[in-house]
Amino acid sequence: MSVRPEELVVEDDYAVTPSEQRRHRSPLWMVSQEPLLNDLVAYLSHLRDDLERDPSKHHEIVFSRAHLRACRAAFDRMIRRGEESLHRLCELFCNSLVGHYQLQSVVIGETPKKHERFTLTQLLSRQDLYSTIDLDLGNRQLRKLQYLEGDAWGSPTLVANMVEYQPTEPNSHGVHKIISRIKAEEELWNKVVDEIFGLDSLVTKDKQLRHLSYYVKDIFGVKIVVGTPEEVVALHRELESITWDTKALEAVGEAVSDKTISLNFLETKDYLNSVGKQSGWEAMKSVVMWGGKIFEVQVQPLANFWREREHLTQESHAGFKSRREQVRQQVADQIPLFGFYQNLLRWVLQASYAEVPTFPGVSVVISD
Repeated sequence: MSVRPEELVVEDDYAVTPSEQRRHRSPLWMVSQEPLLNDLVAYLSHLRDDLERDPSKHHEIVFSRAHLRACRAAFDRMIRRGEESLHRLCELFCNSLVGHYQLQSVVIGETPKKHERFTLTQLLSRQDLYSTIDLDLGNRQLRKLQYLEGDAWGSPTLVANMVEYQPTEPNSHGVHKIISRIKAEEELWNKVVDEIFGLDSLVTKDKQLRHLSYYVKDIFGVKIVVGTPEEVVALHRELESITWDTKALEAVGEAVSDKTISLNFLETKDYLNSVGKQSGWEAMKSVVMWGGKIFEVQVQPLANFWREREHLTQESHAGFKSRREQVRQQVADQIPLFGFYQNLLRWVLQASYAEVPTFPGVSVVISD
């Protein structure tokens, strides 16, 4: 069976194969709304079904070079548009809850040999915020630094970076800061593969993996830090009823529509008493839809935020990431197709220079 992923079509916001005309929404849809990416992921979902149903059948995926370039351009647009929406949402929160504020880029880096963590902060203009993706903001700061360890100089590596919206005066809601963050590019395609394979369901069913299921996270997030747990509850209630009029939306460059005048809460979990979080992490955490995209919104007390930030600058963050990757590695060991999909999406969306991934029963062909 030979199919070109670009032969997929979109009907009523759903990606379908021409032969089956079966509606199938891509797991990227809520964050990208890029037809090329959604067609690609929908096709890979169908291919996964076919491979598991009949492993003896051979499949040939033919990518044209032009289509690969288009997919990578769409992936870059997805990141930029998602970040723009995230920052506009943060600006709306600031204008409604805070008043005057300043922007700050916060980078947590690590020295190359001793792996010591440090934090850099730098004031940020609104122009820089919207002209540079978050990952580049972090790397741009680190490129200015060289560390002398022993007799050799080395460049630090990026552990985490975020944008902080800092109030410049007290406010009635007790907001200390609003923070935006996105997952790194690698985490984006991993998240897609997680959803294609239903990773949450897999690790819940498997006793050896069940305790690690909560390490699979979302993509775009906002954290609002207030003083006390009581203020967390009060602010969360405010967010559930908050609305924005035409003037407020236009002030941040957002179009007025039914999708942008308020937040649509899809899920809320209360971790204020550390229920379900052995680490002691506390917050009210919600999944919301705004502007047709999905965001995670956390409201967290200040004391817990500083404990979390302290942990982030220590080795625990590396342990967190390694445990999250351990989940995926264990699944890939049990389901090799899962690992192939990780490599395939990485190759399609970014690593054009890398060797084409292989898998039994699948041939990936590049045409002109």
